[in-house]
Amino acid sequence: MPGFMKLSTRTLRLIPLVALATLALLALAFMPALFRSESALQIRASRQGISLPDGFYVYQTLSAQGIHIKSITPEQNSLVIKFDSLEQSDAAEKVLRKLLPHGFDIARQENHGASNWINRISLSPQSVG
Repeated sequence: MPGFMKLSTRTLRLIPLVALATLALLALAFMPALFRSESALQIRASRQGISLPDGFYVYQTLSAQGIHIKSITPEQNSLVIKFDSLEQSDAAEKVLRKLLPHGFDIARQENHGASNWINRISLSPQSVG
């Protein structure tokens, strides 16, 4: 007779509860990552003939101010700077408005982690193309 058959009825009833509790703890551990919202700023030239600021210069300037940057990427004639928090984004926006001359638009982009992720996975294959 296999070993698990020798377990008491009470122990056998506890196995699903322990499994459920383990799953609940794992879900709680990953919740902050799912619902964390990242924030981004997009810098665009407001008129033709103005080139975008150098991403490395922007990075150095913001870092010198104690602002943590998640990433800086060029995207469709703009520079997108991502931050882990809204507070970092707010601080960066203040610095960039003083740093960059007139002729640049600085726009906020909010990207809520879970809702964005759910929207991406819920797109049907027909609507993607």
